Amino acid sequence: MKNYTITVNGNVYDVTVEEKGAGAAAAAPKAAPAAAPKAAPAPAAAPKAAGAGKIQVKAGAAGKVFQIPTSVGQSVQPGDAVVIIEAMKMEIPVVAPEAGTIASIDVAVGDAVEAGAVLATLN
Repeated sequence: MKNYTITVNGNVYDVTVEEKGAGAAAAAPKAAPAAAPKAAPAPAAAPKAAGAGKIQVKAGAAGKVFQIPTSVGQSVQPGDAVVIIEAMKMEIPVVAPEAGTIASIDVAVGDAVEAGAVLATLN
């Protein structure tokens, strides 16, 4: 398996390609180094834990972070947009699940995110 990041019309996609046939044996040694870069985002998770709040705001769909209309320390009510994701040419607001104060924003505009990824935390 090989992992690639592809940008199409400004949209970033992470793609995994499985190799079959004679090239598959050669792909196995290359798959191990590809796993090492995946470990790189884990250190980015460490700062999240340091300033993370108790309530997680998670992406409902995969896409690209389009806008962040909130900031750390801002009060939000249930249903307030915390982050806006662009997916399939639509802007999808990711809303606060309950009232609180933004403790951390764990993404930046332009970041590609997967469904279920923690985008921000609240206290």
